Amino acid sequence: MPYQAKYPTVGPAGRANRSSERSQLAFFMRALMIGLVAFFTLVDLFATQAILPLLTKAYGVSPGEMGLAVNATTLGMAIASLGVAFFSRAIDRRLGILVSLALLALPTLLLAHAPDLSTFAGLRIAQGLCMASAFTLTLAYLGENYSARETAGAFAAYITGNVASNLFGRLMAAGVADHFGLVTNFYVFAGLNLAGAILVYFTIDRAPPMPAAAAKQGSAFDALAMHLRDRALRASFMIGFCILFAFIGTFTYINFILVRPPIAVGMMTVGFIYLVFAPSIVTTPLAGGAVSRWGTRPTLSGSLGLAGLGLPLVLAPRLEAVVAGMVLIGVGTFLAQAVATGFVGRAATKDRGAASGIYLASYFCGGLAGTAVLGLIFDHFGWPACVLGIAVALAAAAFLTSRLTIESGRMAV
Repeated sequence: MPYQAKYPTVGPAGRANRSSERSQLAFFMRALMIGLVAFFTLVDLFATQAILPLLTKAYGVSPGEMGLAVNATTLGMAIASLGVAFFSRAIDRRLGILVSLALLALPTLLLAHAPDLSTFAGLRIAQGLCMASAFTLTLAYLGENYSARETAGAFAAYITGNVASNLFGRLMAAGVADHFGLVTNFYVFAGLNLAGAILVYFTIDRAPPMPAAAAKQGSAFDALAMHLRDRALRASFMIGFCILFAFIGTFTYINFILVRPPIAVGMMTVGFIYLVFAPSIVTTPLAGGAVSRWGTRPTLSGSLGLAGLGLPLVLAPRLEAVVAGMVLIGVGTFLAQAVATGFVGRAATKDRGAASGIYLASYFCGGLAGTAVLGLIFDHFGWPACVLGIAVALAAAAFLTSRLTIESGRMAV
C-alpha cells in the first residue's frame, strides 16, 4: 500500500489560491487605509454645509453670505495646492501629510469661538490651506508609489474616502450640532483631524527621496509650464473646475430648499438626507474598472450625463424627487472626479506633485467660483436659476472630455 502523508499537502493550485487571497486582502487593506486618510483629510470641507441654516441664523446673515464664508476653505485649498505644486520636489510626502493634518485641528477648534463672519471665513481659509496640503501630497504620493495599473484603483479608493467624508461628515455635523450645539460640533471635528494625523503616522511609509538627477531637471516654474502646455492636462484642470463648481452649487444651496416650504424638514432630517451619498461609496471604486473597460472619455461623459439627469429632479416640490436627484448628482460628480483625478496621475509622467497641485488648485477655484456666483444667483433669482448655472458647468465639462487624450504615442484614453 503506498505511503500516504498524515497531513494533506498543498499543491501548486492551492498555493496559488492562498497567494491570491493574500493579495486580495492586501489590496483591500491598502484601499481601506487610502480611503481613511482621505476621510480624515476632507471631513471638515463639506460637513459644515449640513449646518448652514443653523450658522446663517447664528450669525444673522443671508444664505449667500454664509455659503461664501463656509466655502472659503476652497480659497485656502487653491492657494495651498499651487504652493505644493511649486515646492513639491522639496516636500517629504509623509511628513507633509502628517503635519498638515495635525495643524488642521487648530483652526477647526477655533471655529467654535469665531466672534463674527469675517473671523469664521478666515479660519475656514486656514482649514483649506491644511486640507489641500495633505490632499495634494497624498495624490502625489499615490502617483509616485503605485504602478500605472494600480494608480486608477488607488485614486478611486482616495475619492471613495472623500465620498465617505461627505456622507458621514454631514450626518455627524447635523446630529452633533442639533443635539449638543455648534461649539461641540467643532470640538468633535478637531478630534477627527488629530485622528487622521495619527493614522498617517502609523500607516504611510516614508517614500524614497527623489533621485538627484530628477530633482535637477528644470525649475518648479518649468514643471508648471510643462503641464500647462499639455492640451489634455489643461482640459482635465478645467474639468476639475467645472465638477466642483456644479457639486458645491448643488449641495450648498439645496440645504435651504430642504428646510423651506413646501419640503420644510428639520435639521436632523437634513443630516439623514445626506445618506444620498451612500450609493457613491459603492459606485466610486468602480471608476478604475470602468476606465479600463471603456476608456476615460466615455466614462467621464457618462458620469457627467448621470449628474445632469438629476437636475430636473431637484427642482420638484416633493422630497422623494429631490432626494433622487441628489443621488444622481452625487454619483455622477464623484465618479467624474475619480476619473479626472486618475487621468491626471497617468497623463503627468513627470512632476506628478506639480500636476496634482495644478489640478486641485483649479478644482478648488471652481468650488469658490461656484459658491460666489451661484450664491448671488440663488439670493437674487432663486433656486431654478441656480440649477441652470449648475447645468451649464456640467455641459462645459462634458464638452472638454474630447480633449482627454494622452499624446505619448502609446495610447489614447
